[in-house]
Amino acid sequence: MMPGSIDETAAGLLAQGYVAQRELATAAFLALRLQRPLFLEGEPGTGKTEIAKSLSALLGKPLVRLQCYEGLDLAGAAYEWNYARQMLEIKADAGLKAEDLFAPRFLIPRALLRALQSPSVLLIDELDRADEPFEAFLLEVLSEYQITIPELGVIRAAEPPVVVITSNRTREIHDAVKRRCLYHWVDFPDAKRELEILRLRVPGAPEALAKQIVLFIQGLRKLDLYKLPGVAETIEWSRALLELNALELDPLTVQSTLGVLLKYQDDIAKVQGSEAARLLAQLRSELG
Repeated sequence: MMPGSIDETAAGLLAQGYVAQRELATAAFLALRLQRPLFLEGEPGTGKTEIAKSLSALLGKPLVRLQCYEGLDLAGAAYEWNYARQMLEIKADAGLKAEDLFAPRFLIPRALLRALQSPSVLLIDELDRADEPFEAFLLEVLSEYQITIPELGVIRAAEPPVVVITSNRTREIHDAVKRRCLYHWVDFPDAKRELEILRLRVPGAPEALAKQIVLFIQGLRKLDLYKLPGVAETIEWSRALLELNALELDPLTVQSTLGVLLKYQDDIAKVQGSEAARLLAQLRSELG
């Protein structure tokens, strides 16, 4: 059901397990009401992809995901013709005309076209991974909610999909794409919000351990690391610590589980030992 206010949007996302700041809830609400794509930029692991999943559950619409990658083109993103089937038809009926071969039954819809054919939430994930020329393919979809297929004509959505675009900002996205969207930067949460997320996503975590986890990770994000741990790593580390029956953080447990939080050996080496001990001492001081 479409939320009727910012508060309803925030509450609806929360019911789906997503703790949204008011600014993000406002951007999502406006994107829904104005039928504009929502462009989310930020560090990896800050929950950009998750909001699309939560909106899909909240609205009761299927999620159509386009995972971007280098070399992605129109055939991989929107549609392609089933040439094998066309060849079989030609062999079966030599009298077929060219226009008969480019009928809808020979069309293979990919994510962009599928999202236009039925009500859905379209997630264009990590657009910055795709090549810059691919962005030009998106402009018609983002502005008119339609795709022009030369052999068939224009296919327009009867009901515009809810579009969420994410970027980790490994490169700048062209202004032509951004102008068609509502923009929001998704940052790492503060300690209060991250603790709320942890309580929601890992309800079995003891309160004292959850607070220690959040403060430790908040401290990690102040270090000069190659890849800072995101909210996804916070949740995963909490689950790992529960599997180990940990009741509190200690140097041995932290050192043996850093690979859950950090994904580069240089980062692990930097945190191990004295740095981890300093962060543990700091969080104990803050917790009294």
